[in-house]
Amino acid sequence: DYASSLLGLIPGARRATPGLKDLLALVNAYLPPEQVERIREAAEFGTSAHKGQTRLSGEPFIAHPVAAAAILAELHLDTDTIIAAILHDVIEDTPTPKDQLAQRFGADVAEIVDGVTKLDQIKFKSREEAQAESFRKMLLAMVRDLRVVLVKLADRTHNMRTIEAMAVPRRRAIARETLEIYAPIAERLGLYDLKLELEDLGFAALYPQRYRVLERALKRARGNQKEFLKKIEQQLTAALIKNEIVARVAAREKHLYSIYRKMRRKRATLNEIVDVHGLRIVVDKADTCYRALGSVHSVFKPMPGRFKDYIAIPRVNGYQSLHTTLFGPNGVPIEAQIRTEDMHRVAESGVAAHWKYKGGDA
Repeated sequence: DYASSLLGLIPGARRATPGLKDLLALVNAYLPPEQVERIREAAEFGTSAHKGQTRLSGEPFIAHPVAAAAILAELHLDTDTIIAAILHDVIEDTPTPKDQLAQRFGADVAEIVDGVTKLDQIKFKSREEAQAESFRKMLLAMVRDLRVVLVKLADRTHNMRTIEAMAVPRRRAIARETLEIYAPIAERLGLYDLKLELEDLGFAALYPQRYRVLERALKRARGNQKEFLKKIEQQLTAALIKNEIVARVAAREKHLYSIYRKMRRKRATLNEIVDVHGLRIVVDKADTCYRALGSVHSVFKPMPGRFKDYIAIPRVNGYQSLHTTLFGPNGVPIEAQIRTEDMHRVAESGVAAHWKYKGGDA
């Protein structure tokens, strides 16, 4: 149906179900061979435990936890988290006890899997209770081991990528829960990439018609904007080079769900929203950010009251950047973010960017 065809338009949906080879290739890039072997063993264990079980799509059940593990491997998480993702449904959906997981893969893995299982067992009497209670349970889980929440977010992300197999009422309920509970939690952890994907997938599944109309309109608008944005990039790059500042300048794609929310909040038409363009400038260190800001303001005048210094005063989730809104050609507003490579990594991967990988050590 239409909603399933939409998934091909959303970043991440194209790689909806990465297999074991994909997962092993991802972990091979940052983990030592002995840890990769542990992950392979976990996949074999999970395959055996879930033998005979299938998803609604008809594919073997193990495809889902392996895909969830691949999402976390893209964030370069530690071995125990990857293994827990592979085994996150084993306690709930198979006769395998927690003790067996602890003996085979360690206490940490068993605790994470048990934590995810307990989150899955929460039932609510009302939507209001679900919102408040889920947040509380999630926060409690975070106190014990944050990795429980990371595995749950990866689990939900893959379920959203493959949601077309579900009946429409169930799909809408899961999409609403994703938008109201899981995307905000991803945002609070600074997992910006996952947050954006969960929002777009949730939007497509909950309001497919609205998604289609906006997506088509934005495609048309982007076609007209390409040359406009290219000229702005060139002007800013030239100014940075003139001031001997090495930087990457790139136009940012507008996030579809955030545009939809902005339209609703401001009661604005799409044309009033899409004329705000986004640019990102990435440099080597913090003091260069301020020099780059000066260069940018020498090309385009800043809009009064629209400058924010999240480098001096970071957001609570660790996010850092300079934000400024510029008067571009013909007075068109341009939103610009200036940050370092390290700040960019934290902005995209949040808490996962701070993870330590020392061959599986605690």
